[in-house]
Order: sequence, then C-alpha cells, then structure tokens
Amino acid sequence: MHTDAAAILRCPVCQGPFELGGAAPLSLVCISGHSFDAAKQGYFNLLTGKGTVFESDTAEMVAARNDFLGAGHYAPLAEAVADLAAPVLTAPGSVVLDSGTGTGHYLRTVLDRTPAAAVGIDISKFALRRAARLNPGAVNLVWDIWRPLPIADRAVNAIIVVFAPRNPPEFARVLRPGGRVIVVTPRAGHLEEIAERTGMLGIEEGKEERLADTMQEFFTLADVIHLDVDLTLDGPDIANVAFMGPAGHHLERSALLAATATERSVHATAKFTLSVFTAPDRSS
Repeated sequence: MHTDAAAILRCPVCQGPFELGGAAPLSLVCISGHSFDAAKQGYFNLLTGKGTVFESDTAEMVAARNDFLGAGHYAPLAEAVADLAAPVLTAPGSVVLDSGTGTGHYLRTVLDRTPAAAVGIDISKFALRRAARLNPGAVNLVWDIWRPLPIADRAVNAIIVVFAPRNPPEFARVLRPGGRVIVVTPRAGHLEEIAERTGMLGIEEGKEERLADTMQEFFTLADVIHLDVDLTLDGPDIANVAFMGPAGHHLERSALLAATATERSVHATAKFTLSVFTAPDRSS
C-alpha cells in the first residue's frame, strides 16, 4: 500500500493525520489514537456515527459490473480517462482520488500509466473487496461521498468521477492548484438499442448543463469530450450492463439473464461525456 496515499488521509473523528501501521491486518492510527483496521480483503471502513442514506451497490450488481468491465467493453472509456488524468500526475508525490471507485477498473487504467499514489472511495463494501484486489497499492475506503472527505486540504492532483455522485465543495478543498476533476456521465442515446427492453433508466435531459451548474461555483469547465463506443453484445453482456447501473436496485439479475438468454451479436452504442474541470486562480 502506498504510504503517500495514507499520508493525505485524515481521521473522521478528530481530523488528525494517520500513520499506517501493522502487518496483517494493516491499520490506520491517528495522532489521537483512533484506529481503523483493514478488512481481510484489504480495504478500510472509515464510516462512523449515523449510517448513510445512500443506497450502496449490492454484491450482485458489483459482480455484473466486474464481468462487463472485465470483458473490455468500456476499455476506450478507461483509456480516455487515463489520458486526461495523466498530465497532472507526472510530478513526484502526485495523488489521484477515484471518487466512486466501484471495482477499481478505471483507476487501474490510470495507475497503469503513472506511478501516482491513489485513494479509492466507495460506499459499497462489495465493490471495495474487488477494488482492493485490483489496486492493492491504493488506499481503498468505505466512505459516503456526501460527507466531508477524510482527506487533507490540497492533497490530490486529479479526481476521477465515473458514473458517481459529486461533492464539488469537497473536491475543491482537496484538489491541489493546477489539478483537475474528470467527470464521466452518460449522455442522451446511451445504449438506447437495449435500454427500454432491459428496464435501464433513461438519461435525463439537460444532464450536462446541470453538471456544469453544480460545479461552476468551485471550478472552471476546461473541456468537454463526447465519446461514442460501438459495442457488440450477447445475452449475458446485455443483462450485466443493465444490472450494473442504478436500475440494478430495481431489477432482478436472474430475470434479466433469462430474458436476454437468446440474444446474439446485438449492436449498441455507449455514449459518454467526459467533462474536465480545473480550479480557478483565486490568488488575486
């Protein structure tokens, strides 16, 4: 585990810095003595007090995502995210935060390009079990993105947010000068060839505009990239891509698998927007 990543963490109880200690399991211990041991799968749960109201992904949803992404269907998206993050992760001591890391798939591609330290956060312990295996050098944390992040001020160079909620004021607090936030969202027409018959949730109109509005108080929109990925999917792929997203909270994977079992070589287009935000110069 990368000690540079552990060094930027802050205790959720007293906000003091942590030291990484122990062997098996590792532990995070702050200067006030608050201690958090790693789960046997390698991630840390820093949540304290009242539980989150955010509905975390289930083990089945995570398995579907792992199977779909592991098949390489969204590899062009992962490469595009890594391309955008790499320029701000070249300096020694650089740190990338993956907010809503899920299974760690996109962070893995970023880290394959750069030796940066990494922190991955997600609310789902099922996702983090897989993320910790895929990115053992990162610090993987169970955390609620709506709470203040357990990270020091101006501590990270890049933040990636792929199909996950945003916390703009906290992102602005932890981002270093010259850093960037890369947000990936689906856009109108995303997987429309299979969306209706699989119960996938539609893309709201004006999604890009609302994203810009929520971020503009803290960031400058530096670039917007539209990426289309042509896919050829069979039945299990279709079931997995439907079940791995928000619709998975309302669908049954077994029913989806049964309904798509005879599908062969179905063509669909994944449509993404990659928005790059930078912190404005507040020195004047």
